[in-house]
Amino acid sequence: MKVTVVTRSGREVVKGGIQLKDSALVSDLQEEIHSREVVVLTCNVARLDFLSLIWLVFYFPVKKYYPSRQRLTLPLPPGYRGKPTVLSPKKGIKEYTEGNADNLTVVFKDLGPQVYYSTLFFWEYLGPLIIYPIFYYYPVYKYFGYEEEGVIHPVQTYAMYYFCFHYFKRIMETFFVHRFSHATSPLSNVFRNCAYYWAFGAYIAYYVNHPLYAPVGDLQMKIGLGFGLICQLSNFHCHLILRNLRSPDGNGGYQIPRGFLFNIVTCANYTTEIYQWLGFNIATQTVAGYVFLVVATFIMTNWAFAKHRRLKKLFDGKDGRPKYPRRWVILPPFI
Repeated sequence: MKVTVVTRSGREVVKGGIQLKDSALVSDLQEEIHSREVVVLTCNVARLDFLSLIWLVFYFPVKKYYPSRQRLTLPLPPGYRGKPTVLSPKKGIKEYTEGNADNLTVVFKDLGPQVYYSTLFFWEYLGPLIIYPIFYYYPVYKYFGYEEEGVIHPVQTYAMYYFCFHYFKRIMETFFVHRFSHATSPLSNVFRNCAYYWAFGAYIAYYVNHPLYAPVGDLQMKIGLGFGLICQLSNFHCHLILRNLRSPDGNGGYQIPRGFLFNIVTCANYTTEIYQWLGFNIATQTVAGYVFLVVATFIMTNWAFAKHRRLKKLFDGKDGRPKYPRRWVILPPFI
């Protein structure tokens, strides 16, 4: 069969189209696009300056549209304003021909440079894991005008272990627990996510380990960190449940999560994540920690509502599909 690959403007990405076997997968098409990619250098001779000459001297054609950078969709009918159908790399091309088995037109979009999700998560979690102990172990406050070292209170020590355990756990889960439905993420997300996690890590560490820090009572510290630790372990258990919903290659589609807190809450993993930071803040009582809690809760609540709507739409109880059970979205008994 012949596949014509065009951009949204209608320009052919591969001249003359691509001939594939009837049994070919969408991933085979992506590999073929990458192998037949033509790199074109355009240069305005009338404006050729020194920098343009340097570019010409050191320019080497590089095929950049590797499969994970490609997004292939079916063309939208004229006047249709909905979202286009995205071609799944694991499906056969024949599944998208809709009666015309010999020809197919797909729309190509460049998603930009990509990185593995494991790489993204590793770097965003590594920052807080390194930054926080620096504020605890080293005399960094003298650079902020505090010459005398303050007394290290027990809650500051326990908070440091708690904080580092959390991000160490997140890194271990990235490599040994999580299974990703999409292998890669845009490279720009690395810089955005690192800015978020690294900045908040430094912000919280600065105030919790400050020489003028006033600790809470011993009982409040134990209640807060004890509750938070239970939530951390519960969060790990939630991630194991979600892991088992996917096959090792990340396939499996959407399924209704069941068991443990998922029988009550759609996004129990987000719920335990929020409550573990609530426990941390009960024990440490800093404005920085509560700001982080509010921001993180807002972000995860949006994710939770999106997932809840998606699961209710997929499992609507029609045509033999199971009906999604009635559950809290993220924060019982509020949401």
